[in-house]
Amino acid sequence: MLKEGDKAPDFTLPSDDGTVFELSKKTGTNIVLYFYPKDNTSG
Repeated sequence: MLKEGDKAPDFTLPSDDGTVFELSKKTGTNIVLYFYPKDNTSG
């Protein structure tokens, strides 16, 4: 389990513009990861 301050594990995801986002290719830049509750929940 990740704790505050831990480095995020590498991951690859499809982007909304059709490209692929790879966290490992963003080394040296600031990245904000935002996780939200499941759609249509009260969270």
